[in-house]
Amino acid sequence: MKIYLLSLGAGLLVGVVYSLLGVRSPAPPVVALVGLFGMLLGEQMLPIAKRAFTGQDVTSFVKTGCAEHVLGPMPHNREKDS
Repeated sequence: MKIYLLSLGAGLLVGVVYSLLGVRSPAPPVVALVGLFGMLLGEQMLPIAKRAFTGQDVTSFVKTGCAEHVLGPMPHNREKDS
């Protein structure tokens, strides 16, 4: 139940931001895609900050964990695999 309440709260917050920006929901496709991209990047800010704060290697995490989360799994190069 908690995840549903958090999702509702996030949706309400985004709705308020859209209202302040004067964007109707559902947003025009480009605005919506830019917003989704911002959400994907925003999700990665805390894990990056935690790693930086604890002295862990941030660069490798950005290249692997963040990149895969934001961009999705990349297709394999078939020529390289043969």
